[in-house]
Amino acid sequence: MAISRRDFVKLAGATAVGVGAALSGLGSINRTLAQAPVVGSADVSKTKVMGSSAKVYFTKQIGSKNLIRLYDKINESIYGKIAIKLHTGEQHGPNILPRDMVKDFQAYIPDSTIIETNTMYTGDRDTTEKHRKTLEVNGWTFCPVDILDEEGAIMLPVKNALHLPEVSMGGHIVNYDSMVVLTHFKGHASGGFGGSLKNIAIGCADGIVGKRMVHGFNKSTAPEPTDWRDSMAKKDLFMENMADSGKATIDYFGKHIVFINVLRRMSVDCDCAGIRAAEPKIPDIGILASTDILAIDQASVDLVYAKPENEKHDLVERIESRHGLHQLAAMRKLKMGNAQYELISID
Repeated sequence: MAISRRDFVKLAGATAVGVGAALSGLGSINRTLAQAPVVGSADVSKTKVMGSSAKVYFTKQIGSKNLIRLYDKINESIYGKIAIKLHTGEQHGPNILPRDMVKDFQAYIPDSTIIETNTMYTGDRDTTEKHRKTLEVNGWTFCPVDILDEEGAIMLPVKNALHLPEVSMGGHIVNYDSMVVLTHFKGHASGGFGGSLKNIAIGCADGIVGKRMVHGFNKSTAPEPTDWRDSMAKKDLFMENMADSGKATIDYFGKHIVFINVLRRMSVDCDCAGIRAAEPKIPDIGILASTDILAIDQASVDLVYAKPENEKHDLVERIESRHGLHQLAAMRKLKMGNAQYELISID
């Protein structure tokens, strides 16, 4: 029997469960990662791919015009009130997506709003008041920005979860009909890389409970500043928790969610590092767009790995030292998408 999306949310209950219970039954999944062939920036739209494949559209040109062109390739199921999930960054972060490009993109999408959540760590965005100041400093003032957990959280269920049967999300998420996940693809201190999965898995979870669930803390209270990194889930478990959390958002929106990865200024550090982020060593690559989260993150990783060794070394080292490729394996285990893809150039 079909159920409405609001009924779907009610099935999870509106009250957060204990994080310890949510993290029980760790289990394990196959770590073997059978990547699609590395295809670089070639147009392979006419290349035969064995079995089913997802379409990933690509441009080398990073700018408003081609960003909108890519969106038009994937937006058939986007309707109603639209959330644009963006990482807006710590104050003065040098690598965040260009404001003018995002401004043009947001203006193109009717009834759209940038969405964010408060952070778990202490910084420029761990409270709504500080977060709004940071949005102003960073120039995200051209449209409304909805801090999803400003008024609390809601539990969203995860179908066939690896570890987290439900995840605490910013409560305002249920106010939207569709989501456009606009991601700055780059490295990440814990995840190895931050693609579309990281953007929704951590970026939609509320700062009080949800982010601690994903990071694997066994208590919902704030960890002491001296020990929180030692207390969090590491490597494979963290990747699997992210996959569960990302799936909660995907399960909620169904076919009404699409993904765009912008491969520019790819520091080994996330935009949450702000001005402390390492200077990128790998050249900008382009923009990817897809309706398939696994395909787009797989293709983004493949494009990075296709670069010459002297260019990709630092970012690849960050990915592999954190077992970042396990994000892709976890998404495969959860049947979140297709690792086989056709990379279709629009240039």
